[in-house]
Amino acid sequence: MSNNFTVSRTHRRQVLLGLALGAASVFTTGQALGQDFPPKKTISMVVGFVPGGAADTGARIIAKKLGENLGVAVTVENKAGAGGNIAHQYTATGPADGSVLLFGSVGPLSIAPNMMKLPYDPVKDLAPLTMAVNFPNVLVVHPGTGIKTFAEFIAAAKKDPGKLDFASTGPGSASHLAGELLNDMAKIDTLHVPYKGGAAALQDLLGGRVAAWYATFATAAPHIEAGKVIPLASTGTQRLGGLPQIPTIAESGYPGFSATNWYAFVASSKVPAPVLDRWNVELVKVLSAPDVVEQLNKHGLVPMPGSRDDLARYMAKETTTWGRIIRERKISAQ
Repeated sequence: MSNNFTVSRTHRRQVLLGLALGAASVFTTGQALGQDFPPKKTISMVVGFVPGGAADTGARIIAKKLGENLGVAVTVENKAGAGGNIAHQYTATGPADGSVLLFGSVGPLSIAPNMMKLPYDPVKDLAPLTMAVNFPNVLVVHPGTGIKTFAEFIAAAKKDPGKLDFASTGPGSASHLAGELLNDMAKIDTLHVPYKGGAAALQDLLGGRVAAWYATFATAAPHIEAGKVIPLASTGTQRLGGLPQIPTIAESGYPGFSATNWYAFVASSKVPAPVLDRWNVELVKVLSAPDVVEQLNKHGLVPMPGSRDDLARYMAKETTTWGRIIRERKISAQ
């Protein structure tokens, strides 16, 4: 009898201890998600590109709504350079309190790791929060080429291998890899001409010094409307809302073709998991807000909010896809 009593009393103590620890855990989590959130009165939203581009525009729309929802200042901090890698390294080595969010991009997160040794590891040093926006490029050509359709573009490329050239915003950029993916799938040889940014690429395209460019819709739209460039096809899986008459490359004879730009929210992996989870909740709320969706869509940006796991899987898939293209096409960072 005494042995049973001893076991019972010991068991009761264990249960009470477990309840106490559970309560402490709930309290700690509550603190992380409650009174300690947001981590600071000013939140930094880091962008790896200069003001005025698609990344900066999207980030500012989201930051404004996020600040309103949380009652704190959310400032957009542009840290341009190295194709966005500077901003990603800054975030990876930054504060561990969750006060710095990165509007990360496909280049540093999924392309650059296949091309160079980075001072940070996108998987180990950055924690996924949610996909933000996804948007395709549109293949445009200078009117002087005489090309008016995507089929004519392919025909011209096959007729004179290596002669038809296309601009990009730099080696390994989304505009570069879209061209390389088409080279691979269509068995053509168009010549890559890298530039140090969209402004320089656009200037040479408009001047007829380069034949084509896989441009963002926001950049190309006014020049398409003015007749200065001709749109041939878009690089996503669905037609562009602003150019519904222009087919996708996938539906033009190359099923499965998809080469889109995307921006996703990540933070330092040193940030506690409860804070990362809370950021997911708040960012998904913003990206799902009708007014934010409308504003982003006006700039050709399609909100794609999801779970943290969804983003991790998508990043891994993109890293694998572009890794294969980079290896097979022997693409370097030079």
